[in-house]
Amino acid sequence: MSNIRLLEVSGAPFEMGYQHGLAYPKEIWELTEERIHLSGDKYWTGQELARQEVLALGEACLPYHQAYAPDLMEELRGTSQAAGLSLTELVILNGFTDFIDTVYNVDPASRVAAGPATTAPTPAHPGVDNCTAFIVSPDAAAEGQGFYGQTWDMHATATPYVILLRGKPAQGLNFLTLTIIGCVGMIGMNEAGIAIGINNLVAGDGQVGVTWPFVIRKVLAQDNLDDALACITKARLAGGHNYMLVDTHGRGYNVEAMATRCHVEEVSSGSLAHTNHCLAPQTIEVERPKLPQSRASSETRLSEAQRLLNGGSMTLDDLFTLTRNHCASNGVCVHPEEPFLLQSCSAAIMRPATREMWAVWGSPCQNEYERFVV
Repeated sequence: MSNIRLLEVSGAPFEMGYQHGLAYPKEIWELTEERIHLSGDKYWTGQELARQEVLALGEACLPYHQAYAPDLMEELRGTSQAAGLSLTELVILNGFTDFIDTVYNVDPASRVAAGPATTAPTPAHPGVDNCTAFIVSPDAAAEGQGFYGQTWDMHATATPYVILLRGKPAQGLNFLTLTIIGCVGMIGMNEAGIAIGINNLVAGDGQVGVTWPFVIRKVLAQDNLDDALACITKARLAGGHNYMLVDTHGRGYNVEAMATRCHVEEVSSGSLAHTNHCLAPQTIEVERPKLPQSRASSETRLSEAQRLLNGGSMTLDDLFTLTRNHCASNGVCVHPEEPFLLQSCSAAIMRPATREMWAVWGSPCQNEYERFVV
């Protein structure tokens, strides 16, 4: 069994980022280089771009990140200094799956939306398209305390970079986030009992804007669900993600957030699952085309998650089982297969009422969950 690595950072934003960068400078450089390369690959983004064009689009996003969350930019400056990478490179590392939507829809020369495609649009690469997430309200939980949980799926090469990041800011709320090396946060919960997670959506309306890890961490700086929701709905987003929010009282929201469209659904009872395709008409309108196997995977995983959640009275063990689900094909727990080599790189389940998180490194069906408290 492999244990998940835990990195603890504390202090002012710059100090927290510097500690992060100092802990993993080589790994941050490796992952950054891979993601900059993929950001210029037409099979991922629909455009074949030179490195300087990719970096130009990344640089154009910096002012939006600065305006949205200056403290997080200061944290990224600390990582930049420790790891020897630019802010632009680190923003691309952090927001890769949103940044792909930006590259897909933005002319790198003008840095504005390129307009309708003159040829058939390039389907999204399956490598950004494979997470299964769910909310369990208190009335659907055996012990009357709600949960949020998900798998985090990506190309298998991302698995070695998964870590837990525990943050103790000098000012603000303590938090725990499942993330990858160099990234400010992906799935997490704070000491106020606000929990958030995501699954990727492939947006055809990407724009120069704020990428999703900044949204995650800004949510984790809030002490109530309404302010947390506003961090999503009021942001100028770079690309598409589905966000799930839950608070300590069991209130929740599911938010299909594309770059220019947003659909909010309150979750006050029962259970709700989401995978990697849009369900609301207004977000479907701007969704990027998907390969048939990607669509089939998303639909099958959604159906399996809904089936497993349908009985109610869910226990923690039931949710562990859900993340380990295998069916005839395309189960919730994803294993690498040619040609795309996608994998459930990790998973997390959170119970905001008790501030507990259970996280697993690598495939949930091959490794054991570990318990952490914010």
